[in-house]
Order: sequence, then structure tokens, then C-alpha cells
Amino acid sequence: MDLRHTMKGRRVMAAATMTSGLLLMVAGCGGSGDDAKPKASSSAPASTPSKGDGRNGQSPTASADKVLATAKDGDITVTIVSAQRDQGGFVTVSGQVTNGGSHSWLGANWQSEETELASNGGSLSGASLVDEKGKKKYLVLRDTSGRCLCTKFSLLRPGDSTSWFAQFPAPPNGTDSVNFQVGSMPPASIEISEG
Repeated sequence: MDLRHTMKGRRVMAAATMTSGLLLMVAGCGGSGDDAKPKASSSAPASTPSKGDGRNGQSPTASADKVLATAKDGDITVTIVSAQRDQGGFVTVSGQVTNGGSHSWLGANWQSEETELASNGGSLSGASLVDEKGKKKYLVLRDTSGRCLCTKFSLLRPGDSTSWFAQFPAPPNGTDSVNFQVGSMPPASIEISEG
């Protein structure tokens, strides 16, 4: 009986603490009435917004600190900053694409030749991971509607860059080195990290 009252008291205290925390958080989110004045922030520099859009307008952000590989085809440069194996049985590869040319680019030559993925337009639907040691090629994953689990590009103007991502089935555990291939880009060797 004593243990039951102790547990009930702990639950009441936990609920009171969470309620207090939520009230403080809501109070902290309230404005001070001077929203028209710009506020300076000293935490981190503002990042340049992405010009392209991924699926649903979002794509994982590319980290400028670490570059796994870079590949170039004409005026288009692909930088790979992450290749992460997730517990769900897939690998997410992400990075940045830069248009160094004088004409706009849409990524039309990167789309898949598969009929099921034809509606993806200029996207990474034609990308693949190649496991040379295991002699396997992994194609971009897709949902039940035939949309690739990858970035769909909007027009990339000369000098612009945008973040991108693509998801693939994960190679077997122990296979950490694969080649990323898209369009006529030369294969880029990347190391897969655990997520």
C-alpha cells in the first residue's frame, strides 16, 4: 500500500513538472510587442537558402564540413557529404549539386529510364549505388505511387547550388564502400556510415 501511494505521488509530481515546463515554454514563445524590430543573433551565421526543392519542398541539408566525394560532368558538380545506413534497411545519400555553367540546368539527364519513374522528371531517380565487391547495383527506392525517394529538381540557374538526397536499399552489413553513380557523372567512391 505504501509503494502504491509513493508511485502515485511521483506521477503527480511528474505531471506538475511537465505542466510547469510547458507553461514556461509557452510564455517564452510570446512576443514582446516589438516584432517590427529586427533581432540580432550571435549564435550561428545564417545559411544561404537552397534554390532547388526536394520532394515535398524539403531535402536534408548538406554539411559543408565533410566531403565524401566529388564528381563533375561538364559544368555540373556533385558533392556527396553523407551516406548513412539507417535501421530501416536503407541508405540515405545526400549532398549538393552546383551549376558552374552559363545555362540553367534541370537534371533531366539524371532521371530514370524506367517507365514507372518517368513522371519524376528532373530528379535523382536514375541514381544508383554499386557494390563492386558484392557485384550488386542498388537503384533509388520509390513509393507505391512510383515517386522516387529522392530530390526532384527545380530549375538550377548558373552559379546556383542546391541540396539533394536519395534513398537506396542498404547493402549487407560489412559492405561499407560503394560507388555512387548518376547520369554521365563518373562513379564516386563513398563510405557508408552507420546511422
